[in-house]
Amino acid sequence: MHNNTQSMTRQKSKQKTVTSTLPVQTDRFPVVGIGASAGGLEAFGNFFANMPIHSGMAFVVVQHLDAEHKSLLAKLLAQHTAMPVTQIQNGMEIQPNHVYVIPPDRDLSILNNRLLLVEPMQPRHQRLTIDHFFRSLAVDAKEHAIAIILSGTGSDGTQGIQAIKNAGGMIMVQDPASTKFDGMPLSAVQTGLVDYILPPQDMPPSLLGYARQKSKQPSLFREKNGKSIMHGDIKKQLQTLLALLHGKVGHDFSQYKENVILRRIQKRMAINHINTLEQYVKHLQLDQDEAGILFQEMMIGVSSFFRDTEVFEWLQNNVIPDLLEHHLHNQPIRIWVPGCATGEEAYSIAILLQEQMETLHLNLEIQIFATDLDSRAIEVARRGVYSDGIAKQISNERLNRYFTKNNSNFHINKRIRDMLLFAEQNVIKDPPFSHLDLISCRNLLIYFDAPLQNHVLSVFHYALKSKGYLLLGASETTSACPSMFENINRTCKLYRRKEITVERTSRKELCLTLPPLDLLHNVPCRSPGKNPDAVIKQAVEHFLLDTHAPACILVNDAYEPLYIHGRTGKYLEASAGKVNWNLMKMAKAELRPDLTLAMRKARSEQRTVRHEGLHVNVHGGLQEINLTVQPFSTPAALQGCFAVIFQDIGPIRPEQTKHSHPDTNDKEQHIAELEKNLHSTREYLQTTIEAFESANEELKATNGELQLANEELQSITEELETSREEGQTINEELSTLNSEYQAKITELSKANNDMANYMASTDVGAVFLDLELKIRLFTPKVDTLIRLIKSDIGRPITHLASSLVDDTILFNMAKKILKDLIPSEEEIQTKDGQWYFMRMKPYRTTENVIDGVVITFVDNSKQKKADRMDRLAIVVRDANDAIMVQTFDGRITTWNPAAERLYGYSEQEALGMNISVLCPEGEQSEIIRLASRIAAGEVVAPFKTQRLTRDGKIIKIMINATALCDVDGHPYAMATTEQRCHSSMLMPCPGNGNGSE
Repeated sequence: MHNNTQSMTRQKSKQKTVTSTLPVQTDRFPVVGIGASAGGLEAFGNFFANMPIHSGMAFVVVQHLDAEHKSLLAKLLAQHTAMPVTQIQNGMEIQPNHVYVIPPDRDLSILNNRLLLVEPMQPRHQRLTIDHFFRSLAVDAKEHAIAIILSGTGSDGTQGIQAIKNAGGMIMVQDPASTKFDGMPLSAVQTGLVDYILPPQDMPPSLLGYARQKSKQPSLFREKNGKSIMHGDIKKQLQTLLALLHGKVGHDFSQYKENVILRRIQKRMAINHINTLEQYVKHLQLDQDEAGILFQEMMIGVSSFFRDTEVFEWLQNNVIPDLLEHHLHNQPIRIWVPGCATGEEAYSIAILLQEQMETLHLNLEIQIFATDLDSRAIEVARRGVYSDGIAKQISNERLNRYFTKNNSNFHINKRIRDMLLFAEQNVIKDPPFSHLDLISCRNLLIYFDAPLQNHVLSVFHYALKSKGYLLLGASETTSACPSMFENINRTCKLYRRKEITVERTSRKELCLTLPPLDLLHNVPCRSPGKNPDAVIKQAVEHFLLDTHAPACILVNDAYEPLYIHGRTGKYLEASAGKVNWNLMKMAKAELRPDLTLAMRKARSEQRTVRHEGLHVNVHGGLQEINLTVQPFSTPAALQGCFAVIFQDIGPIRPEQTKHSHPDTNDKEQHIAELEKNLHSTREYLQTTIEAFESANEELKATNGELQLANEELQSITEELETSREEGQTINEELSTLNSEYQAKITELSKANNDMANYMASTDVGAVFLDLELKIRLFTPKVDTLIRLIKSDIGRPITHLASSLVDDTILFNMAKKILKDLIPSEEEIQTKDGQWYFMRMKPYRTTENVIDGVVITFVDNSKQKKADRMDRLAIVVRDANDAIMVQTFDGRITTWNPAAERLYGYSEQEALGMNISVLCPEGEQSEIIRLASRIAAGEVVAPFKTQRLTRDGKIIKIMINATALCDVDGHPYAMATTEQRCHSSMLMPCPGNGNGSE
């Protein structure tokens, strides 16, 4: 794990930016499965925002979604990528450069590049949707499979990446530091299988680099006679690499199958962007961590509980009962699981044994040895802690009986764990176990070449008992060693050991690395000192202790021997069966009552207890002894210990036979001894009975309380666990849904801002009313018609004053709209004379439901004025009198058709011409004075004067002159209406004193 973590750090520092894209492969393209849960939406966005649209890969997004809500995930992801984003439909064929999104409440798998949807069978809190898809992806895409795990709680995906890794695929995981929820990424990282640990935005360059490098790797094999043969130079480089790896990690892979090794090596080459095997050998020499990472890559093994159901059913119904039925009572059942990986299969066998023993009401000693070359995997197996992904592999009944749920993990129960011993072992060269009833070695031999397989099978034959069982994997067989094993079940690959004679030399070869004896018994020898007096003193002390000191044994508080002095064989003996190092079990039967009583008194009263005149049967005679039990109070190291001293009294007396005739004294002495023994036995029995009854009552009371408390706690625990699991699942779904809603809210907020800016900038006033004709919303422009402020929202339209001439038109018209549902239009006028075009229509929701009225107001005053000007223009155009407009400096700006006819100048010629052109000589000053009087605001009565036409004729005309004023009332031009008149109509020009024509 340490090496793997270092590798991930290097990937972060070494990654290269990939700007080019991959060509679409014609045969098979990479399929990227991306799994996430809570907090995954942001990670998805960062990933796809940095992924080129022509990557040559297909992306399948699997997220925990709320089954009761429509998913917005596909729509939201489409905002971050230009690739087509599609919610999956059953049977859909995947294409490169596309993104496929799982729908809610469905499990997803892939077969022949088609996505298949099924309705999940598990409850919501037990669904492992990501694991389910990853496992199918490993089978379908094999080495083209890529798994990415992003933010999320729990451990979904952890089991799936193991399958993808074993198939030769690549694993990426989001850096836990960049996640909102790090449960899923941390669970994946802890497996040690992850190739890249990166933030989502940094994943695309590494992903593209890996895929491009893998696609252009040269083939290491050539075809010959229909077989793939390794190139000669490649074979030499591989041998060099394996020798280098052996030197660095201490394990020899030279007898593994070459295609298996090369697949792992090519994976590392792609990750490190290396093209040739020769370059990788140099990389292996220079990089200190690469050897450890490659070793871990070689060690990848997929294990699961009760894998291949048919095999375990056969074990349960045939093999396990046979083992229990024919076991020897004084020997345990011994099982070996080599290549155990993370221990699932070993625990599965232990569970089968425990179930069978419970069925038969047996309590046997079980020894299961589970070994593997991978120390990391062994540590996982020893802990016995597995992710909640095993819920799909084990029945609920077995989960409840043999596992304890803790957060999102399952802990194996102690009674199962105590059956197993996990150890790091190399099955090729390390000494094997012996006297085994069963060996389960599944899917390990497939990695070895033929000679190594034969060697390992020989090891298994040596290790098994007579008629012991051997279980192999689905692709493995013992056909190379037919004399060693007989086939029991071809489908399940179950074999039984045959009896053959194995040469002693071959047995020696099985144990190549037995430790030397000096390592097993490494006790330093102490040479005698140089002082002869010390040597004599030590020899005398040893002589006195060995010859005259009574036999003594030092025991602890549990009656286990700590030290023995002298010969204790007269008083102690080992019982048949399993060795029990307990003083009470080792003491001879005639000593046990007195010894038990003495030990009990010495312990309770903390004083020396002495029993005299006891007899022990020794070699057909009786040895009288004194028994002393002395507790230790000092030194501190011996507190709680007891010295049990056996002191012989006199020689051994022969035991009297039935035919002897003892005298009266002997009879009395014998009766006295019997009475004494009876008294001692009664005292011991009474003490034992009292202690037993007292302990029994206490145990009964305690047991009743514990059972009651245990039942309550178990019930509460089950309820809490169920509630917690359901709550966790709902929280994940709600978190995902919340992320989608947050994105939708952001989108709506942007749309609202755009709408608010549009409504503020438009000249259209709008009022939105609900079904009760209350103000729902309004735009600022409506303020000129109805004085509205934000606090008016919710008030009826009738409560508000308007500047309209008709105050009731809004209410009446809106009421009619709600009744008839027919849009209406109307021109309305305000009290200040402004005109508006008002349109009313029903307010319809997206579901086409009427929910109020929309009123819009468009300022129509300018249009009204324009219409009026148009009418005036028509009057001017069609008038019979010449009408013209001129500035006060005499420039003509308006010229109607009648003026063209009267004076002969066209409109184009007249516009811009000065009025003086039309005045005969001597009349120009008169026009100037007229303009001055009009500009000063004077009202001038109609008058007669003369005009000069284009052809030079002088005509008499009647002029009516008026001032044109701006909005402030200031004159800015002069308009004249002129018509030709007869001489009788001629009048003098105002201000002209002579009055002549």
